[in-house]
Amino acid sequence: MKKQYLNALAISAVVFSLSLPALAIPREKKTATKELSVEAKMRIDVLTARLTTIKDMDRSSMTAADKKTMRKEVRSIEKEMKELSGGVYLSVAAIIIIILILILVL
Repeated sequence: MKKQYLNALAISAVVFSLSLPALAIPREKKTATKELSVEAKMRIDVLTARLTTIKDMDRSSMTAADKKTMRKEVRSIEKEMKELSGGVYLSVAAIIIIILILILVL
C-alpha cells in the first residue's frame, strides 16, 4: 500500500514539475495571420456569392439529378474555399483524443 502511494506521489510530482515551466513562459499573442492575396480574396467573394445564390434557389421544382449536381457544386466550392484560406481545423473529437493521448503518455 505504501509503495503504491509513493509511486503515485512520484508520478504526480513529475507531471506537475514538467507542466510548471510551460506555464511560466509568457506567450505572445499571435495577431498576424496569413494574408490572402487580392486574387484569392476576389475568388472567395465570387464563391461566397455563388453559395448564397444556390442557398436562395427554389429547390422544390428541381429534379433529383439537378439537386445532385448542385450538391456536388456546393461541395467543390467549399473545398476550394478551404484550400484558398489555408487554415488547419481540428474537430472536437480530434482535440479530445489528443488530450487523452497526452494524459496517458505523461
